[in-house]
Amino acid sequence: MAVLVDTSIWIDYFRSGVHSEKLDYLIDENLLVTNDLILTELLPLLILKKEPHIIELLQKVRKLPLELDWDNIVALQISCLRSGTSGVGIPDLIIAQNSIQNNLPVYSLDKHFRFIQKANIGLALYI
Repeated sequence: MAVLVDTSIWIDYFRSGVHSEKLDYLIDENLLVTNDLILTELLPLLILKKEPHIIELLQKVRKLPLELDWDNIVALQISCLRSGTSGVGIPDLIIAQNSIQNNLPVYSLDKHFRFIQKANIGLALYI
């Protein structure tokens, strides 16, 4: 089963890897996927830090197409608010929607995904 790896995991992995130890397994087994939103969050800093090898590797990771359903994103936000969760940003909602659409878990260190999961809208997390 593939796993959608969120930006927070990649950042930890590049810095220290303390909290992203499962990423090596996903890389070795070719089980990770990304999307253009996650890459857009990662690539600018890697370009500025002149990390062409890492950029090249990230661009080879299988990308899920982003099919934005704004009505669904609004519904996700409403579900979060009803469950008592506020402050979930649109990028996290888009990543959650992408994960749900493709029936894949999200691997993330971002607490917002745990909040979204508690809203009981079908988001699975890779733990």
